[in-house]
Amino acid sequence: MSNCAVVGINWGDEGKGRMVDLLTEQYDIVIRFQGGGNAGHTVINDKGKFALHLLPSGILRDGVVNILGNGVAMDPENLLKEIGQVTEKGVSITPDNLKISDRASLLLPWHRDMDELEEQRLADKKFGSTKQGIAPFYSDKYQKKTVLAGELFYPEELKEHLKDLMEWKNLTLTKIYGAKPYTEEMIDEWLESYANKLKPFITDTGLYLKEAQKAGKRIMFEAQLGSLRDLDYGIHPYTTSSNTTAAYAPIGSGFPGAKIDEVIGVVKAYSTCVGEGPFVCEMFGAPADELREAGGEYGAKTGRPRRVGALDIVATRYGVEVQAATQIALTKLDVLSYMDKIPVCIHYIVNGEKTDRFPFPTALKDAKPVIVYFDGWKCDISKCKTWDELPEQARKYVEFIEKEIECPITYVSVGAERDSIILRTK
Repeated sequence: MSNCAVVGINWGDEGKGRMVDLLTEQYDIVIRFQGGGNAGHTVINDKGKFALHLLPSGILRDGVVNILGNGVAMDPENLLKEIGQVTEKGVSITPDNLKISDRASLLLPWHRDMDELEEQRLADKKFGSTKQGIAPFYSDKYQKKTVLAGELFYPEELKEHLKDLMEWKNLTLTKIYGAKPYTEEMIDEWLESYANKLKPFITDTGLYLKEAQKAGKRIMFEAQLGSLRDLDYGIHPYTTSSNTTAAYAPIGSGFPGAKIDEVIGVVKAYSTCVGEGPFVCEMFGAPADELREAGGEYGAKTGRPRRVGALDIVATRYGVEVQAATQIALTKLDVLSYMDKIPVCIHYIVNGEKTDRFPFPTALKDAKPVIVYFDGWKCDISKCKTWDELPEQARKYVEFIEKEIECPITYVSVGAERDSIILRTK
């Protein structure tokens, strides 16, 4: 492979981090191109277990350069905390293997306040935010009311810029939400405690990537969340506030001229969803509890239980289309080993009619799943290393998915560890 994007096909939480960690052996550079610290990639390898939120998953592979692109919601406070947690486990993080785009906007303290205040105002109509300030951040970014990381090297201009932004933001905090205003002293303390400590990592990553391409370096683009959380193509308004699609990767990475040769879409062997919004294939009661426990389905960032359900062919096919995926990594197949019968959603019923097309967001709330069941394999598959070692029922399950979504499944994950993977030829 040369340049490759690893993206989520469904609602997020598909296992992108474990795939990036696996595949980085073949790459020189890993770039996070969108999103912020509101979600997490769980990675298990010889260095331990990690929950990464802002750091690219390539940070755990020696010799790989990791970049936070201009499309990322760059949260200095959370990033410094995460760097500390990872380095405590023996992983070296220096300006040589972590670079932050000087054009990345900084997530400011009031963004988290705004996020929580708005969720409180919405009450039972809330979007299910993780309250990490992501939506207010991107809203401000598109209003051109954020601070670029590179501005940290221009302290006098930065001080005036922040003063203007604070005056504007305080109007919203005090007049609309009745919250306390920010002061210059509070912002100065934030700069010294967090933002300025990241200055050694901030650089012109656009120039770095241009030179890397000339040198023939292989680049991987790592997405956060999945197709159905994309701002434009997801289950609006229950989406994230950035574009999670591979098509956005060159723009958000700081390398707009990049050509992506492969798009690896990650799909979980069943469905999960964190947060609010329509989830047609959702399971409830004891079956849901059993699947949630079997898969350890709790948010890497929040710890909150994920909603779970049958694999959704309709949503997955749509996600493959949105991402223009060239191949699929199917994760957590081993979790289904306890089931006698495995449910799969193969169609929706919308307005009394069967459809295979993912509906417009407004129509999703009335969609009903059409479920079929596959025979389970009822044995431990976590030690399987080749396709032929899998039970026949497991192979049939994978082959059915592959046929229905019209995209080759080239990786089958049978465990969380780096080497618990089965490779299939396209």
